[in-house]
Amino acid sequence: MLIKNQQNLKLENMSIDKSTKAARGTVQCENTNINLLKANDFVADIIKKEMAKTKTLLINITSSAGSGKTTLMQETARRLKDKLKMAVMVGDLETERDAERIRETGIQALQIVTGGICHLEAQMIHQVLPEYQLEDIDLLFIENVGNLVCPASFDLGEDFRVTLMATTEGDDKPKKYPRMFLTSDMMLVSKSDLLPYVPFSVEAVTKDAHEVNHELEVIQISSTNGEGMDAWCDWLVEKVNAKKEA
Repeated sequence: MLIKNQQNLKLENMSIDKSTKAARGTVQCENTNINLLKANDFVADIIKKEMAKTKTLLINITSSAGSGKTTLMQETARRLKDKLKMAVMVGDLETERDAERIRETGIQALQIVTGGICHLEAQMIHQVLPEYQLEDIDLLFIENVGNLVCPASFDLGEDFRVTLMATTEGDDKPKKYPRMFLTSDMMLVSKSDLLPYVPFSVEAVTKDAHEVNHELEVIQISSTNGEGMDAWCDWLVEKVNAKKEA
């Protein structure tokens, strides 16, 4: 017993220095974010090749939470499902509610539950792709997690990135979240039916967005009263046909 107590006392008084050795197999990174994004881009390139092989148009839909992405997907499906073979991949932190709403229109929709992650990454998309018969899909939407920050940094292998800018969230967002608008091909000014009731300027938001990205296309839409939906659907059909002919 005496020996045991002496050993315990010795251990308690011993100063333990932190190891400076790297764990086996680790690599020191000067910038972890850059290396993570390189890994994401590697998978995104694989997705691009798979989409090119099946000539499936892949659209990444981004926005703040509550800007109307799911309602847009529902209305787009109703208008185009008899012209194009469509499917949707939905990202959310929890629940399958948005995918259920989209499936009610008669098209395939699968939910990716991120469990708290504020964006979708290419490896998430690639893991879900086998659930789709891509050869039979003309147009595949990715409805990203509602967030104007994190999703801007992650290429998902999409052909086009479309960002919704709702009239209910203020017209100052393009300059406040420039990376999202800089990396987008199209800005949809959504919920235009609410313009008479909110302090929002389409002219101001378009001006700011074009100062960030002068090549950005802009369509003013309402999934409720149908404003701009014909122009949006025509744009989609044009891009689908262009990919088929490429």
